[in-house]
Amino acid sequence: MAMRLDDLAAFALVARERSFTRAGAKLGVSASALSQTIKGLEGRLGLRLLARTTRSVAATEAGERLLATLAPRLEEIEQALAALSDLREKPAGTIRITAGEHAAQSALQPGLARLLPDYPDIRVEITVDYGLVDIVAEGFDAGVRLGEQVAKDMIALRIGPDLRMAVVGSPAYFAARPRPLTPQDLTEHNCINMRLPTYGGLFAWEFEKDGREVKVRVDGQLVVNTIRQRLDGALQGLGLAYMPQDVAAPHLASGDLVRVLEDWCEPFSGYHLYYPSRRHASPAFSKLAEALRWRGG
Repeated sequence: MAMRLDDLAAFALVARERSFTRAGAKLGVSASALSQTIKGLEGRLGLRLLARTTRSVAATEAGERLLATLAPRLEEIEQALAALSDLREKPAGTIRITAGEHAAQSALQPGLARLLPDYPDIRVEITVDYGLVDIVAEGFDAGVRLGEQVAKDMIALRIGPDLRMAVVGSPAYFAARPRPLTPQDLTEHNCINMRLPTYGGLFAWEFEKDGREVKVRVDGQLVVNTIRQRLDGALQGLGLAYMPQDVAAPHLASGDLVRVLEDWCEPFSGYHLYYPSRRHASPAFSKLAEALRWRGG
């Protein structure tokens, strides 16, 4: 009974994504075509591998057993194919990275601007996600996190400077309200909240001064999930916002925003590129890591 490797790989991707639509998008085929591929595979095996409903897709018991066997072998094949690029004159291949919005803009984009023009055969796919993604399970080559968030079993490469947060508001906002002097004073203010999937709810604003750490659960009329929305809300006078200092800097310089609690916002470990220690470092990935490596300054 002959089995095509690409059919097995397609099944593994659908099972991991739990969606024909998402898997099809990654493979560049339609969901209906992918569904027919899986049906053909199931027909040849005489077993149902995926349970389908109008809302979800999940592996059956047989599907789970097949996936457990396939996943490590498919990864070995991918690594072996990646290793063949050593024989090419120029590094090539696609590198998939997951990162948060600010990390993608401040840490990844500058390095990619240096790398990609010189290596036209390298492709980089960045997925912006605020969750702490399992890069191995989700099929990413690497991820970007703050240094303190990188798992111990991963290789971590520093790709940016220390960071600082800033609490900011517009002059119009402060015209009607006193400036907070301590983090606890924020409970009396209209604050723009941030909802992150990793935290399962609203993000607590974090402060530190003289070794004392404080987390404050703020409240306000506006809840968002991107830095741009936080910035726009603050500029419009809708409340106080908590964001990376470099994002607020131009608006602080122009006077459009005012900073408070600066003495409570100490520097902390910046962004790191992380990846599995057992990952084969292809020439393309090595070039990427070198371009992103933080050299200080």
